[in-house]
Amino acid sequence: MSSTISPRLLARARSQLCDVTTQHASIEMLASEAEMSTFQFIRRFHAMFGETPHQMRIRVRLEAAKRLLVLDRESVTGACMAVGFSSVGSFSHLFAQRYGEAPSAYRRRLLAIPGWSPTLLMPHCVSLMNAALAAAAGLQFSRSMVAPSDAQSGGVPAAPARRIRQE
Repeated sequence: MSSTISPRLLARARSQLCDVTTQHASIEMLASEAEMSTFQFIRRFHAMFGETPHQMRIRVRLEAAKRLLVLDRESVTGACMAVGFSSVGSFSHLFAQRYGEAPSAYRRRLLAIPGWSPTLLMPHCVSLMNAALAAAAGLQFSRSMVAPSDAQSGGVPAAPARRIRQE
């Protein structure tokens, strides 16, 4: 094993974890490719990216599932399988734990918003960047589709009060 750890090796492992379209590599395999023990890999990965490889994998899969549920109007089972979960029950449980509502309720709520647009799923930082670019180009930009109270949550209206954790 190498005595100096290259951030590039950790970044490569991170990009593999973030790719939900390919076969998922095990944490042990990623650690081996990064030339570290599994324990050392998890510890250094967490120190560099602020979450463990497993936490990142789950977060990325759930975010991809949110997009599939609303943008592609994929079924809960279809979204679950498309992002790499093998159990609809565990997927629905993790989704509800993370976002405060079941995947089907999330889709129903977003699609029921009058004037709903895919831009509501855009993170707030991206919409601000688009506004700055539009202003620099002399274009008019309006955030009228997103209410001020929704802007802090990235443009997506918050779930009812039972929401557990906001991303």
